[in-house]
Amino acid sequence: MLKKALLATSVLALASACSPGADLPPIKEYASRSYKLGPGDQVRIITFGEDQLTGEFRVDDQGKISIPLLGTIQAANLSTGELDTQISDELKRRKLLRDPSVAVEVIGYRPVYVLGEVARPGQYPYQPGMTMLTTVAVAGGFTYRGIHDYASVVRTTGPSPVEGKVTPLSVIAPGDVVNVFERRF
Repeated sequence: MLKKALLATSVLALASACSPGADLPPIKEYASRSYKLGPGDQVRIITFGEDQLTGEFRVDDQGKISIPLLGTIQAANLSTGELDTQISDELKRRKLLRDPSVAVEVIGYRPVYVLGEVARPGQYPYQPGMTMLTTVAVAGGFTYRGIHDYASVVRTTGPSPVEGKVTPLSVIAPGDVVNVFERRF
């Protein structure tokens, strides 16, 4: 009886070790309150009383936006609050406005990408608060072969992308690539 139990335990351990992505480390939890702008984000900049400095701008592939009278401004890796402060400071420094009131809001986030064992892999619009499970739901749900307990995420937070494991309730960040693995058994 003990031999059968040990055999069953070792077979289960071996089967779970063969699961793709099982050995990935957990990825650092995404905190949406610390959202940093990145290439592909679309922002609305409102400069009170200055229509020529108000508009919608897209962060380019270099992480910059082009603003009339100011030229290009670095926006990547800044929060919206940091960007509005930077624009205000630049308007003051160039003596274009004495006391500018600038507000920046995100109107379009970078998309998320879903690969693997989902009904419709592809690119989808990001919505704040998305989890792995809601991202899979947007992609049509799991296929019958999909692993439901975890997935892989590739996230770019600095100069290079990082891959890690997420659970169904893990929050997804804009620009993440979610890969749902195929189960072996």
